[in-house]
Amino acid sequence: MGLKDIEAIAFDADDTLWENENFFREAEREYCQVMAGYAPAGETAGSLFRVEMQNMELYGYGVKAFMLSLIETSLLLSKNRVRPDQIEAIIAIGKRMLQRDVILLDHVPDLLERLYGRYRLVLASKGDLLDQERKLKKSGLLKYFHHIEIMTNKQEENYSDLLKHLDVRPERFMMVGNSLRSDVLPVIRLGGYAVHIPYFMTWEHEQMDPSEMKSDRFFELKQLHDLLTLFE
Repeated sequence: MGLKDIEAIAFDADDTLWENENFFREAEREYCQVMAGYAPAGETAGSLFRVEMQNMELYGYGVKAFMLSLIETSLLLSKNRVRPDQIEAIIAIGKRMLQRDVILLDHVPDLLERLYGRYRLVLASKGDLLDQERKLKKSGLLKYFHHIEIMTNKQEENYSDLLKHLDVRPERFMMVGNSLRSDVLPVIRLGGYAVHIPYFMTWEHEQMDPSEMKSDRFFELKQLHDLLTLFE
């Protein structure tokens, strides 16, 4: 079997179909300014990342989980002296993130239009259900997808559950995304195809060395629209 036998193509959402990570980094910079009286920016960012990692299993991914970690970090860095107006400013950062417009990456509608009808298109993304549904609705892309899967995590078992739901064998499935750790490695291990399209910035938790991807079912492309070249 090969690429000609692909039946379903799944797309990550954040930083694959639309902008996301840059908004988190912008929010982090704002947060560091709020906390400037308690710690320098580098220390604040490092503490925030450690708190996020500790909370991952409890809160999962997304803006709301991020907001909770911001507040917890503020208590930690200030030794519980953070002021109510600073907590209010931190909550406002999160609310602005949740209300942002959706900015599609280049050529996304054209690509989906050209693949629609030829393959079963799936949205497979981590994050908060309500927020991802909001972004998908705002994006105007909902009409292209056969199935929407908002995943609590992206490990082999999560993809295995998705494949069972779709009734698609791994060798007939392709995952497209910007994260080697979440979008590529688990799918390759299951026997599927995976396409990595790097975004200009990647959250530290998702980073890994591309040289670890040694498979003839792995492809790395410069931009999403290049996906079409695999099927020519």
